Amino acid sequence: MIELLKSHGGLSYGQNGSHFEPSPVLPPLPNKCDWEVDPSELDFSNSVCIGKGSFGEILKAHWRGTPVAVKRILPSLSDDRLVIQDFRQEVNLLVKLRHPNVVQFLGAVTDRKPLMLITEYLRGGDLHKYLKDKGALSPSTTINFGLDIARGMAYLHNEPNVIIHRDLKPRNVLLVNSSADHLKVGDFGLSKLIKVQSAHDVYKMTGETGSYRYMAPEVLKHRRYDKKVDVFSFAMILYEMLEGEPPFSNYEPYDGAKYVAEGHRPSFRGKGYIPELRELTEQCWDADMKQRPSFIEIIKHLEKIKENLPSDHHWHLFTS
Repeated sequence: MIELLKSHGGLSYGQNGSHFEPSPVLPPLPNKCDWEVDPSELDFSNSVCIGKGSFGEILKAHWRGTPVAVKRILPSLSDDRLVIQDFRQEVNLLVKLRHPNVVQFLGAVTDRKPLMLITEYLRGGDLHKYLKDKGALSPSTTINFGLDIARGMAYLHNEPNVIIHRDLKPRNVLLVNSSADHLKVGDFGLSKLIKVQSAHDVYKMTGETGSYRYMAPEVLKHRRYDKKVDVFSFAMILYEMLEGEPPFSNYEPYDGAKYVAEGHRPSFRGKGYIPELRELTEQCWDADMKQRPSFIEIIKHLEKIKENLPSDHHWHLFTS
């Protein structure tokens, strides 16, 4: 039976190899007249590498005199069918997105090599570096940062066209400027666009997608999951902002994810957090994804906590 399915283009995946689907077909690109960028307009003369991955690199460059971030796919991978599929998927997602807390797509190079994706350049760097430099944040700063992330994620999770990020982590949260007064969610390379028929749909997705340190247990276990995987990752980011270090930082990422999947959660040791923030974090990393709040609910919780903060906490709004 398996051989018969494979002979007709079936692919096996999941722990038991029991699910089959047709060979992936490259997604069509949306009408590109508005956003296709002529690569000759990109100026790399003073470019700076701001990120690297197995796919290629992210460079700070200039486009028509404006600083931009350019994700450039390695030329050696530009003929790889799966790389092209992922690249087109990301372009298809980004073209549709418009929100103050989501990194803005500007254009792409899709008809010649190397393939490139251009987004706005944010001068403040990423949340990972910010936390590394600053350590634990005050409750008020954590709340403001949390609100920015949650607002961006609530927009992405809006039905019926739900976008599950699947790799929400501090490196993929960007600071607009050095004042750190505005955050945006970025890097949609692993995101999945799902058409939701029902608010309670559980999507037929399995596999270890994302970064182990922030990964929901159902993803590691190859179980069906939905948009609440992003809520779990958000909880881990909240914890890191409050504690000043990544969850289970004494473990290797995969071992930490395994420990989490066994039911363990990081301990709160810092003195700066307030009980309401701890409670919200614990709700967001609940083992039962149905018990985790939506990002709309998270926004309401955070706004209420912010309203009730003692006045002395507000003095540290952007100083830690």
